[in-house]
Amino acid sequence: MSGGLSMTVNGNAVCIDDAGSSRLSVVLRDKLGFTGTKVGCDAGDCGACTVLIDGKIACSCLVAAGQVAGSEITTVEGLSANGSLSDLQNSFLAYGAAQCGICTPGMLVNAKALLDSNPNPSRAEVQDALGGVLCRCTGYAKIIDAVMGAAQTPRLATNLQGGLGDRIRHVDGPPKVTGEAVFSADEIPDGSVWVKVIRSPYHHGSFVVGDKQAFLDAHAGLLAVFDASDVPGRNNHGVIPPFADQPVFAEGIARHKGEAVAAVAGEREAIAQLDPADFPIEWSELEPALTPDAAMKNDAPTVHESRPGNVLVRGLVRCGDVEAGMTQAVHNVSGRFSTPFIEHAYIEPEAGYARRVGNGIEVFGCTQAAYMDRDGLAEIMNLDPDAVRVMPSACGGGFGSKLDISWQPYVAIAAWLLDRPAAIAFTRCESMQSTTKRHPSQIEVAVGCDAEGRITAMRFSGTFNTGTYASWGPTVANRVPVHASGPYHIENYCADSLAVHTHCAPSGAFRGFGVPQSAVAQECLFDELADKVGLDRLEFRLKNALDNGLPTVTGQVFESGVGIRPCLEVLQAHWQEASTAAEAFNRNAAQSGAPLRRGVGVGTCWYGCGNTSLPNPSTIRIGVTKDGTVVLHQGAIDIGQGSNTVMAQIASEVLGVPAADIEIVGPDTAVTPDGGKTSASRQTFVSGKATQRSAEALRAAILRRANVSETADISFRHGKIAVSEAGTETEIDLANLPVNAHGYVQMAEETYDPPTKPLDENGQGIPYAVFGYGAQMVELTVDTRLGTVKLEKITAAHDVGRAINPMLVEGQIEGGIAQGIGLALMEEFIPGRTENLHDYLIPTIGDVPPIESIIVEVADGEGPFGAKGLGEHVLIPTAPGILNAIRDATGAMVRDLPATPDRVLKAIREARNDG
Repeated sequence: MSGGLSMTVNGNAVCIDDAGSSRLSVVLRDKLGFTGTKVGCDAGDCGACTVLIDGKIACSCLVAAGQVAGSEITTVEGLSANGSLSDLQNSFLAYGAAQCGICTPGMLVNAKALLDSNPNPSRAEVQDALGGVLCRCTGYAKIIDAVMGAAQTPRLATNLQGGLGDRIRHVDGPPKVTGEAVFSADEIPDGSVWVKVIRSPYHHGSFVVGDKQAFLDAHAGLLAVFDASDVPGRNNHGVIPPFADQPVFAEGIARHKGEAVAAVAGEREAIAQLDPADFPIEWSELEPALTPDAAMKNDAPTVHESRPGNVLVRGLVRCGDVEAGMTQAVHNVSGRFSTPFIEHAYIEPEAGYARRVGNGIEVFGCTQAAYMDRDGLAEIMNLDPDAVRVMPSACGGGFGSKLDISWQPYVAIAAWLLDRPAAIAFTRCESMQSTTKRHPSQIEVAVGCDAEGRITAMRFSGTFNTGTYASWGPTVANRVPVHASGPYHIENYCADSLAVHTHCAPSGAFRGFGVPQSAVAQECLFDELADKVGLDRLEFRLKNALDNGLPTVTGQVFESGVGIRPCLEVLQAHWQEASTAAEAFNRNAAQSGAPLRRGVGVGTCWYGCGNTSLPNPSTIRIGVTKDGTVVLHQGAIDIGQGSNTVMAQIASEVLGVPAADIEIVGPDTAVTPDGGKTSASRQTFVSGKATQRSAEALRAAILRRANVSETADISFRHGKIAVSEAGTETEIDLANLPVNAHGYVQMAEETYDPPTKPLDENGQGIPYAVFGYGAQMVELTVDTRLGTVKLEKITAAHDVGRAINPMLVEGQIEGGIAQGIGLALMEEFIPGRTENLHDYLIPTIGDVPPIESIIVEVADGEGPFGAKGLGEHVLIPTAPGILNAIRDATGAMVRDLPATPDRVLKAIREARNDG
C-alpha cells in the first residue's frame, strides 16, 4: 500500500493506511484486529494495553503509530505458537491467574518481557516487572505464582477431568490467555454508528438544549441528537422497580455531575472528533447538596419531590431491650466512624452495541444481569420483553456496578431510530463520573458487655449517602441492620439505617452492599471493649460468637452450618505466634529508638447469600444432543468469579461426566434461562443448587429410560448413553430419540429459590437461607514518624461450606482482600475530582502482602453439596482487621477511612495527648 505505515506484528509484516497520528492501541485493535490488546484508560494508568515494541514493554495507548514504523510489535496473540499455548499461558491457567481476564493480556506481555531477559526471577523481581499493570480481581497473588511457575516448573493446565473439590482450571480460561475472549468493546458490527453521551458539567444544574438541527448541519458525519423526547417508552429505569427513578436523559434538571442530558450519534471519526463543549446547551448552575448532613437541612434543595427531606428509605432490626442491656453492662464503648465513596475501578469501562432486528432489539456488551437489563430496556424501548435480546460479552470486572443499566439505552435508542447498529465505549472519565459507587457512611455505635466480656447490648445507627438515584440504596439500608451485629450472639440489639439522596452519582451495589462499612465500626469497637474487659481480642470474639442453636438478631436460628467459631479457632495458633513476634519486634524497636511499631489485628464477617427476604430464583437447563454431548445452559454471568467452572463441576459430579466434556452455553436471554443476577454471593449457592437439581433430574430421566435403579452409572459416548448396573451395561441409542424444541433428545430444567421469610416491623424474620462466615488476621508495621502503614501478611479463614474448587476459592479470597486494602488505606472517590486512575488509587501489585488462605468447610444443608457463597464475604473483615492492627501497633484508632498517613499521624497524636 503506497504511503502506508509499515511494521511487523507478531512476526507478520503489515502495512496500513494511517498517517501515524493514531494511537498504536487503536491501530492494533481497530485496523488490524488484535483485540487482545485491551484499553482501560487511554492514559497509561492501567497497563492493560501493554505490548512489546522491539522487545521492550510499552503502553500502546501512549504511543503514536508513526513512532513505531518499521518496529516489531508483539501482542498477547503473539505469545502462542502454531496454535499451542506457551508455558507462560499454560501457567496462568494452571494457577488461576486469569479471573475476569481483562488485565491478563497486559500481565502476560509484561511477564514475557521479564522472562525473556531474566529466566529465573525472584518473587520481588516479578512484582517489580508487573507493577505497571492493574488488576482489580485477583489480588495479584496467583499472577505472581503463575509467572514464578512458568519460570521454574512449567506445568500444562489441561486438567478438566476433576470433579467436586478439585482444583481444575477455569473452563473458560484459554481464550483469556490468548486474547480471543470477546469483551464489550471487542466486537462491533460493520457499519455501526457510534454514540457519544452529553453529560452535565455540574453537580446540580438546569439546562436548555438549543438548535439540534443546526448543530448537526455544522458537523459533518453526525447523524442525530437524542434526548428525553426521543425515548420510545419510559424515560426511567432502576434495579428495584418500585424505586425506579433514574432517567435515561435528564429533563431540564441535572442532578449529578456526569448525568446524561443528550446523546449524539454519527460516523465513528466524527464522534471521535466531537468536542462535547460544542453541543448547543445553556446551563445554569444550582446549589448542590453533596453530603447527607447538607441534604437533610431544612433549606436543602430537594433531589426528588416525592421523597421529603431527601430520605430514600429507612431500615430497622430490633430485638430484646437495648436500654436494659446497656444499663446492665459493666463496660461500655461508643464511637463514630465514616467511610467515603469507593469507585469500582474495574479495568473494563462500559461498552457495547445494539442492533435492530425487525421489531426487536439486540444488545451486546458488559453486564451482570442479563434478564434485568432485558426487562428494563423493554420499558425504555416500549417493547415486550421477548422483543429484547441481551447477549452479555465477557465481563472485565463488575463488583456490583454493572448490575445497573448504564450504556445500554443510548445504543438501543440509536439503533432503533437510525436502523443501523450503534456502538458506544465509555471513556474512563465517563465511567467514573456516571456509574454507581460504594455508599459513603456515617455510623455511630455503642456496645456494652458484662464483667466477663459477654455482650449485653448494641446500638447501631448508620446514614448512607445514596446519591441522586435509588439504585441499590433500599437493599443497602435493609441489609446493613441485619448484619451490623457481626456474626455474634447479641440478645439486646437495635440497628437503624437511613439512605439519603444527595447531588452525587448514584451509590449502588459494591461487594458487600453496605456491610463492609458497618463491620468497620462494629469490629473496631469490639477491640476497644475487649481491652476494657482485659480479654484477648480473639478470645472476646470466641466468647460472643454465634453458634448453632443461637438466634441471630433477626430471630433466625440455624441448627447447623454456623461457621464463625471454626474460622476463629483455626486462627488461634497464628494469632499467638504473630502477637508474640510483634511484642518482640516492638521491644527491639523501642530499645533502638526506631519509629516502627508492629501490630496484629483481627476482623470477622458474616454475609447472607442472595436477596434479603425476597424471591431470588435461578433456573438452569441441561440437555443431551443426538451425538451424546452434554450441554449446560449457564445463565449465571461469570464476571471472573468462576461460575462457569463451578456449574460445570457440580453438573460433572452429578452426571459422572468430566467437566471437559460439558459444553457451556453462556448467558443470552434468547437461549439460556434466567440464572439471576450475579450479585450478593448468590451464584454458587443459588445457581449452583439449580444446576445440581437439573443434573439430578437429567440423570433420573436417563435411569428411568434405561429401567435401572438410582445406583447405576452412566456415561456419554458418541451417539449413545451407556448405563451400567451390577455388571450389566445397557446402551441408549440417541439417534432413535426425538429432538425437542431446544435441540435435545433428553433435557432437564430446574429452578431453585432459597427459602426466606419477610422481616416484620422490627426486622424479625428469615432474611437469608444461608450465611457465609470468615475471620482475617492482619500483621502490619506502622512508621509512627511518617504515618505510613506496611502490610506484612494477612491470614484469612473463610467458611465456604464446601469448596467446589479450592483454587477459585483462594482467588476470591485474595481478590476480595485486595479491595479491602483499598477501602482501608487509599481509596476515596471525590465527586468532580478523582475521575481517572492516576488521581483515584487502587492497590497495585506492591500493595498486597502475602496472603495465607485457610479454607473452612462447615457444610450447609441448603447449598449444593453444602456449599455457601463467598464473593462478598472476603472483603468485609479486611479493613477492620487493618484498623485494629494499626491500633494494636500505636494505640491510635483511625475512625475515618481511608487511613492515609496524615490520618494515621493525627490519630497517633490524639492518642498520645489522651495518654
